[in-house]
Amino acid sequence: MSTITIKDVPPAVHQTLKSRAEAHGRSLNKEIIITLESTLHGSPIDATAIGKHARSVRETLGVYLTQRDLTDFKNTGRR
Repeated sequence: MSTITIKDVPPAVHQTLKSRAEAHGRSLNKEIIITLESTLHGSPIDATAIGKHARSVRETLGVYLTQRDLTDFKNTGRR
């Protein structure tokens, strides 16, 4: 493992990290590592699961929008 020293951390960032570490029951160091890992590597997006969820919501609500509906909503107020 490597060691990194971070200088001039703004007080608000330091406090946020400390609060998050406490809330998650982790050390400040571990919270920083997890924050960096999640930021750098992120979570893979499961497009299939998102599509299935969207279809389920549409069917439950009975709301079906066409591309024209979406374009009209997007352009509302832009004229």
